[in-house]
Amino acid sequence: MKTFVGKVTSTKMMKSATVTVGHTWTHPKYKKTVQKSKKYIVDNNLNANLGDTVEIAETKPLSKRKHFAIIKIVETAKIINAAV
Repeated sequence: MKTFVGKVTSTKMMKSATVTVGHTWTHPKYKKTVQKSKKYIVDNNLNANLGDTVEIAETKPLSKRKHFAIIKIVETAKIINAAV
């Protein structure tokens, strides 16, 4: 089972959220640090908010693009953007 830690970037869907998982690695030839990220559509049963750091795990296919679920909220967001 795959597990990742990432940040919630969107909660606009009803029971889903978008989580961005990033990692860094060193390029073998140029010895430069490279950052990559990937977005996952996850099942949001724990009601994670925008900006929260969460741990996600692979599950059975829940829909066409949703194959992950939030296991736990590692850290809550420090600042909540309020619409004025």
